[in-house]
Amino acid sequence: MNEKEVEALLRKTKAILEGHFLLTSGLHSPLYVEKFNVLQHPEYTEQLCREFAEHFKDKGIQTVIGPATGGIILSQVTGRLLGVRSIFTERENGKMTLRRGFHIEPGEKVLIVEDIVTTGGSIKEVVDVVNKAHGDIVGIGLFVDRSGGTADFGVPKEKVFPLLHLTVPTYKPEECPLCKQGVPITERGSHHLK
Repeated sequence: MNEKEVEALLRKTKAILEGHFLLTSGLHSPLYVEKFNVLQHPEYTEQLCREFAEHFKDKGIQTVIGPATGGIILSQVTGRLLGVRSIFTERENGKMTLRRGFHIEPGEKVLIVEDIVTTGGSIKEVVDVVNKAHGDIVGIGLFVDRSGGTADFGVPKEKVFPLLHLTVPTYKPEECPLCKQGVPITERGSHHLK
């Protein structure tokens, strides 16, 4: 799939939403990507994860890892397509970690997968978990990179493979033109669920 096809699929499933959104980062944006609108469809999830599997198939991957929650689904599907183990990280006392008996052996070849990247904070935390275990990060697969290329995961850029680059403006709340226009704001993301 090329980027236009990925974007068309996300729009078809209403995973790309337009309006005025409060992002998990605290920034405001006129666009939000609701990953679960596409991930609720197993056939589309597999189609997208197949792109990761094909891109990284010759890297000797032993384990696929993703951060909870969306990364669990991506890790599981990509791992199945590659015929390798799938694990995930989750927060414990505010810190990203491996739990549930998951571990990474020194030198183990690991592919990290994630859904939407704005600042790259979650992926950087997963990178830190893998590095702490002395795993070998062979690549990072992203559904959508909406960072404008500014997210830095601490790995060489050529190891990062986004299916879609989405350059979307974000605003500090005090500078948001949508707020100034009185456009109602919608809170989205796991940090805003009540």
